[in-house]
Amino acid sequence: MGLEEKLPNGVLLASVEKLVNWTRKSSLWPATFGLACCAIEMMTSGGPRYDLARFGMEVFRASPRQADLMIVAGRVSNKMAPVLRQIYDQMPEPRWVIAMGVCASSGGMFNNYAIVQGVDHVVPVDMYLPGCPPRPEMLIDAILKLHAKIMDEPLGDTRKALQLESGYRTPMIPSSERFAKK
Repeated sequence: MGLEEKLPNGVLLASVEKLVNWTRKSSLWPATFGLACCAIEMMTSGGPRYDLARFGMEVFRASPRQADLMIVAGRVSNKMAPVLRQIYDQMPEPRWVIAMGVCASSGGMFNNYAIVQGVDHVVPVDMYLPGCPPRPEMLIDAILKLHAKIMDEPLGDTRKALQLESGYRTPMIPSSERFAKK
């Protein structure tokens, strides 16, 4: 009893928008920007125990031109901020950013002149991941929520404006609830 038996005449209908968004979410290639202890947890999530390969993310790209997801893991110094922005600018569109850890999200315990108080002062952030350092499971949950956000993104400026006008926002449901066996 395969999929072809459930479809009439072997035809599967989907919108181009859903198909494009599905391909985008299924092949996110992260550009790592590991700066502190959060980078260790990010590297752990790519290992065999947590296996980011099941989401098509097994290869962390060294070149920003090959990546569409930037995971900023750790504190960003004012000296490093222009480099972070340059790498972000070199990434192709569409691109997404995850701020991993409390230091990347808000500066953490480092409230001084040398540390940027939130990476959102340098690049636009799509997903904030709290914790000091956050566990690999939390990073995977943030990636799954980013997948849901990508699936709801409209194609084109007109559709994007209509979505903003309607006030629709993607519901951020925890993965433990969303994928729970019922």
